[in-house]
Amino acid sequence: MKPILIRGGHLIDPASGVDALRDVLLVDGKVAAVDAPGKIKNGDADVIDAKGLVVAPGLVDIHVHLREPGQGYKETIATGTAAAAAGGFTSVCAMPNTTPVNDSAETTRWMLSPERNAAIRVFPIAAATRGSMGESLTEYTSLKAAGAVGVTDDGKPILGEAIMREALTAAARLNLPVIQHAEDTRMTGGCSMNAGPVAFRLGLRGMTVEAESSLVERDLRLLAQVKDSRAHLHVAHLSTKAALDAVRKARRNGLRATCEVAPHHFVLNEEAVGQYDTHAKMNPPLRAEADRAAMIEGIIDGSVDCIATDHAPHAAHEKEQEFERAPNGITGLESALGLTIATLHGKHKLPISRIIALLSTQPANVLALRGRGTLAIGAFADVVIFNPTAQWTFKAAESKSKSKNTPFDGWTMQGQVQMTISEGRVVYKRG
Repeated sequence: MKPILIRGGHLIDPASGVDALRDVLLVDGKVAAVDAPGKIKNGDADVIDAKGLVVAPGLVDIHVHLREPGQGYKETIATGTAAAAAGGFTSVCAMPNTTPVNDSAETTRWMLSPERNAAIRVFPIAAATRGSMGESLTEYTSLKAAGAVGVTDDGKPILGEAIMREALTAAARLNLPVIQHAEDTRMTGGCSMNAGPVAFRLGLRGMTVEAESSLVERDLRLLAQVKDSRAHLHVAHLSTKAALDAVRKARRNGLRATCEVAPHHFVLNEEAVGQYDTHAKMNPPLRAEADRAAMIEGIIDGSVDCIATDHAPHAAHEKEQEFERAPNGITGLESALGLTIATLHGKHKLPISRIIALLSTQPANVLALRGRGTLAIGAFADVVIFNPTAQWTFKAAESKSKSKNTPFDGWTMQGQVQMTISEGRVVYKRG
């Protein structure tokens, strides 16, 4: 692997407090030097001219569905990570709702095998309970040893109080987060979108805000009962003001509670469902405008720890059916940066440095992915180079994902990825 010298770019590295013109040298998959322009000698390095571009630590997505094993017709680890690289991501954390469920060290190791042809680094998140059935815990020690960085039952939330408390306690001993898809499914049976005027107009059953917030409140109460400072609850794809307020209160009380928000939950509201558009069907559903605004407020004031895509590919035939029958989820890896910059920077003036923190530094910190989310000397040579002012049109047909289920086809984005480098290898180059 030849050394790479990235020259003349504007380095933004929130973890190191750098927001200035810097050259960066990558050697043997690590960051070897960071210095003022012209200070690093070229040697035999391949030179990348980044003049006029932002150089930042590679993006980190802690919530993706790569569909393997078992659902390769929707996505594979190879195609999903290729899409991630095109979006500027160098690390993705894969959810366990595969076929079979990733509830064993063997499946975790299978996902990490070189035969999967991952373009970037994959970090599996294992099932919290066997088969994600919510009845008995998986073997957290062996799962962590195999490479799992957290546990969750994701789309099948843990409803039993005893088993959730047991999960929080067992995970704390290993310093693993328990990630909860906050939905009390006893309140959402037969529901396909947010409860509100749009659902009423369309004749659809709606998921209430309380279905999310009540489970978050329950989990935070259990977290407090664990009495272990290592106990860590992470709320996945939070979508309601009430749930966010609960997380805020828990943190004020000293609990180790974190949360993520997906771009679609701060860009779209329930009106995007329109006339039964299944590309606007996801879980949690698109919420009321007040909740969408609350997500932006939470991001700006720092209550939201990070942005994660919840990339959920589905085959065209699965989405091309009645709204209530279509599966939940959209793709998101290639549109995340462009949507985030256009919305949070373009409309709400959030600095680019904060956006990099939300998409790289902070998600890496949430899951303790050491050496990721920073370009400090000695860190992994994970880099995204992008033009922060470039406007471009997202075209789903050109996506590197196997699936094209997105509500953002044809949207104008801001901030275009020019190159992605994963552990010193160029894994994506525009054009």
